[in-house]
Amino acid sequence: MFKAEIYVSYKPSVLDPKAEVIKNTLARIGDDNVATVSVGKYFELTLTAPDQAAAEAQVDRICDEMLANVNTEAYHFTVKALEAAQ
Repeated sequence: MFKAEIYVSYKPSVLDPKAEVIKNTLARIGDDNVATVSVGKYFELTLTAPDQAAAEAQVDRICDEMLANVNTEAYHFTVKALEAAQ
């Protein structure tokens, strides 16, 4: 079993309106030293796969096909083997 942690956010060239609202609000309440804000999505998947490489390939495919709009979003992930239940 493997656990994947996936982070999806807008590419740097894409305007992130939610992040801009947060940044502007922070400035209004006195936190004007915040230079950038990024809003994204977080996913956790638990999957079975024959090995680490197969799990990573599957997660990459899932991100490309479903979890991220690859035209406007970038993603990165980690895949870790889970300890067998004893």
